[in-house]
Amino acid sequence: MTRVVAVVGPTAAGKSEAGLRIAAALGGEVVNADSMQLYRGMDIGTAKLTLAERRGVPHHLLDVWDVRDTASVAAYQALARAAIDRLDVAVVVGGSGLYVRGALDAFEFPGTDRAVRDRLEAELAEAGPERLHARLAERDPAAAAAILPTNGRRVVRALEVVEITGRPFSAQPGMTTYASVYDTRYVGVAPGLATLDERIDRRVDVMWERGFVDEVRALERQGLRDGVTASRALGYQQVLAHLAGDATEDEARAETKLATRRFARRQLKWFRRDPRIEWYESGEAAVAAVATTYRGAS
Repeated sequence: MTRVVAVVGPTAAGKSEAGLRIAAALGGEVVNADSMQLYRGMDIGTAKLTLAERRGVPHHLLDVWDVRDTASVAAYQALARAAIDRLDVAVVVGGSGLYVRGALDAFEFPGTDRAVRDRLEAELAEAGPERLHARLAERDPAAAAAILPTNGRRVVRALEVVEITGRPFSAQPGMTTYASVYDTRYVGVAPGLATLDERIDRRVDVMWERGFVDEVRALERQGLRDGVTASRALGYQQVLAHLAGDATEDEARAETKLATRRFARRQLKWFRRDPRIEWYESGEAAVAAVATTYRGAS
């Protein structure tokens, strides 16, 4: 059976480098669990490791979808498990909590009802995500607390599940229980908030230095604005607003920093609920702990 190490935590914590080093130490391969790194061309804004930075360690599930494709956790689950099942040691790395759980846990996804979905999406387009999020907060407070008010796609999905199942989205099988389908060790990387905020601000500045605005401009020509999921990604949404004349470039950069800090705190809240995760303040500490354990077991 595949042995799995999951490396999780907030954005800019150092997960990618930690996961890479753990995979190298264990003779494993990395399986991506960052929802935005699944998109082709979304490289700078997602801090996707370049081929050189991967240092010969195979990475799976990068550059899978076109930016016009709508993300699906159920589709990702199938892809991730197919990749994991082929490996002796899989290091699952990412900060997208639902994707990590979809890949590794006994996690079921309810079906869909096209009529309900179309009605909710029409309301989303007319009224915006905040009004639907307020309704979700009334019907399923736990789900509303876990979903950003601006994430219209996930708000619509949660309301759809509530309508077609008659149960809260947060009460669906696997949402409140933690049971991995693999032999999995979970490690979390989470610097203190002050350090994390500094890392986020620096990452955003580096994104701009590396040509992030040009990346978004190129993806816009490829249909990024039509992508329900990709167009709302952190940074990309803000730069698209700038390119549309709705914000200056400095405003887009500042808003990206602020939105990313808020998102990191939501990621921490999500992952902190999982009792299986061992927490470390740095990627170096996580790597050392995992490598020491496996050397001692060999």
